[in-house]
Amino acid sequence: MSARAVAPRRDPVNPFLRVWAVLVYVFLFLPIAIIVIYAFNSGRALIDWSGFGFDGFEQAFRNPLITSAVQTSIIVAIGSALVATILGSLAGIALARRQGRWSAIFLALVFLILVTPEIVDAIALLIWYVRIGGPFGPDSPLPVDYGLARLWAGHSLFSTAVVTLIVRARLIGLDESLEEAGADLYAPPFRRFRQITLPLMLPAVLAAALLSFSLSLDNVIISSFVSAAGNTPWPVVVFSAVRSLLRPEFASMSAALFVLTLVALALVAVVLRRSGSSGAEVTRTLTGA
Repeated sequence: MSARAVAPRRDPVNPFLRVWAVLVYVFLFLPIAIIVIYAFNSGRALIDWSGFGFDGFEQAFRNPLITSAVQTSIIVAIGSALVATILGSLAGIALARRQGRWSAIFLALVFLILVTPEIVDAIALLIWYVRIGGPFGPDSPLPVDYGLARLWAGHSLFSTAVVTLIVRARLIGLDESLEEAGADLYAPPFRRFRQITLPLMLPAVLAAALLSFSLSLDNVIISSFVSAAGNTPWPVVVFSAVRSLLRPEFASMSAALFVLTLVALALVAVVLRRSGSSGAEVTRTLTGA
């Protein structure tokens, strides 16, 4: 008597989960799709669709107010990402490799930064900048404008905490045997860090730097409080335009910045692949998994 093949039972929950996943993706990406579509609106008002065209992009790149604000946002995002990546990476290494009684207190402070409302940070930073002056005042001794110094410090505050946790999570999941082997072979500390620790933590550092860049690029609250005349970031300009008439060129420039973010994401993925990370590792690193 031959045994009949038993057909696998279909799980009635799977179709529901697939539909739910599609709805979640639509909910997340529909606003982005709408802003990209309206970036090609040839009308005078953003919400008044008058036809397809590239007038918004042409006007956006010819408007000195928009181009100056975008340039300021990119400069601020790069500077704050560098500050946050350096400070956060060093803090993450210390938390992962030199744990002690201080670790719990330091982690509590890091999480406190993450949960503090941004409006509280903005008000505190404004008072702090006015009180101490120096590099954050009109008489700044720095070779850059004090408005940029304000934005760099303010934006990197939250990002440093994020970088710290990402780098710490990466290093805690890695075995210290390679670093210990380097020490047994009399490799100096800096050489062990450069040839062993840094390549191991590089995926987390790059992902954290990209996240810091993105967080700074769309920061509105802190930028509104601490920015100075002549250094107004793009989100503040858009927020001010919402109160009157939002024109299509604002959507066009927003779409261009979205493409810039995708390009930065692709560059990080390429660097991670060339550093020896597999496709699955690149995906897990960039998604924080």
